[in-house]
Amino acid sequence: MAEGQHRDGDLMPLLARRGYTLIELLIALVLLSMVSGAIYKVLVNNQRLYLAQTQQIDLQQNMRAAAAILPAEFRELDAADGDIRAMSATSIRIRAMRLLGWACLTPPLGGGIGQLTLTVRQTPMYGTRQTFSVNDSLLVYWEGNPTTRADDIWLPAQIKAVATGLVCSDSGPAGPGTVPNQGFTLTMQPQWINNAALNVNGAITRGAPVRGFDVVKYSVFQSPTDNNYYLGQQNMTQGGAMQPVIGPLTGANGMTLSYYDSIGTVTADSSKVAQIQIILRARTASPIRNASGVQAPKVDSMVTRVTLRNNPRCGTGSMPPIPCN
Repeated sequence: MAEGQHRDGDLMPLLARRGYTLIELLIALVLLSMVSGAIYKVLVNNQRLYLAQTQQIDLQQNMRAAAAILPAEFRELDAADGDIRAMSATSIRIRAMRLLGWACLTPPLGGGIGQLTLTVRQTPMYGTRQTFSVNDSLLVYWEGNPTTRADDIWLPAQIKAVATGLVCSDSGPAGPGTVPNQGFTLTMQPQWINNAALNVNGAITRGAPVRGFDVVKYSVFQSPTDNNYYLGQQNMTQGGAMQPVIGPLTGANGMTLSYYDSIGTVTADSSKVAQIQIILRARTASPIRNASGVQAPKVDSMVTRVTLRNNPRCGTGSMPPIPCN
């Protein structure tokens, strides 16, 4: 400013004020959009991976559950004694064992007895329930001739009456049968009681195992709520409805059962089944978006074969027939 001249007081404060130019602002907005876009892409990818991993975990848990439930049910079956009530490629109806106990007294048999009174220890007892109710179904071990195992069988019976009390006696310091213990007195009227060859005194011994069972059906079914296919379980003894256990499956053929006899030949005779092959095809409940952006359910499958361990090893019902020594 020349000497002797006055300053413009209104202009100087404007020249000293700081700020951003339009170009700087545009550059900042571009950088912000680039960083925001990168962060959004990372979040979207993480969400996709999280959903995919969650669905994959659910699918693997389904497969593990199937590998545990079905073999455990099938392994205890005795096909020769009628444990398989009906079977097809997508369905099977079985006697599912739910209880194991022991008779503490030798039941009276023989003569004109028209009913079976069985006394069972309260403890020990194993299974999903440790009690008896009217109309429960049982299998009672029939020893027959104790010098041979050729005639040993399991006989079915249905409970008509149940009573509890100190009906079992164990040994104690005072001698045999001096320690009373709790037990169940079961009254039954099985059809085989009219068979003179089975209604034999002493044929069911003290300590004979007693098994409680439910008639259970496993089948592929379509749920009316979401129209997906599931492996369902129905307890027909208790009158329950079909409930989903494993799934969703890939469709109506999501489970395939194949039945083999003891020499590995496919059989349609339920009394000759020695092995059951299970093929399960399951999928995720929701579609998964892959890296290319395509959404589709992930599918997994499982194949296993189960041997029926309670089939007779010799005598009646053994396949091929093997005489008992």
